[in-house]
Amino acid sequence: MSVNEHYEPRDALLVVDMQNDFCEGGTLAVSGGAALVPAINTEIEAARAAGALVVASRDWHPVDHVSFEHRGGPWPVHCVQDTPGAAFHPDLTLPADTVRVSKATAFDADAYSAFDGTGLAGYLREKGIERVTVCGLALDVCVRATALDARREGFEVRLLEALSAAVDPDAIDDVRNALLDAGVEVHP
Repeated sequence: MSVNEHYEPRDALLVVDMQNDFCEGGTLAVSGGAALVPAINTEIEAARAAGALVVASRDWHPVDHVSFEHRGGPWPVHCVQDTPGAAFHPDLTLPADTVRVSKATAFDADAYSAFDGTGLAGYLREKGIERVTVCGLALDVCVRATALDARREGFEVRLLEALSAAVDPDAIDDVRNALLDAGVEVHP
């Protein structure tokens, strides 16, 4: 399942939410999530070798986050700050200089996109990034939101569909179409 895109120093590889709670055995597991890790590691190596920036986003919820079912939200408790479930998958190879972006950190606001309330767009512009390549979990939730926000922020965007998995596999075609309509390059 290797994709191995071509990267340049103007690129950022954005690995979305490859956390324990979103992989098999987690509280909000996406089927096939853990199986993505080896190919994402290969992609990280390719990006680094070309001088591209590597960014990893994560849900980093406080206890009693507004998105949790017991607070009236749509999701079970997941990715609570400083818990094993919030940790990146243990086999994910994130270099020491990986930019780690924490999202949905406020009690009263949810955030699906790595760009929502994180300052990531400004940071990427400061670093001279023009194109963002997105992969990870989950395709139909946080990956979709991140790719769309990256386009809204003016970046060229590539989605690595083979290195992303959906909560609802029936939603993949709709997600692909929404991303294509927004000007995202979708790589199978």
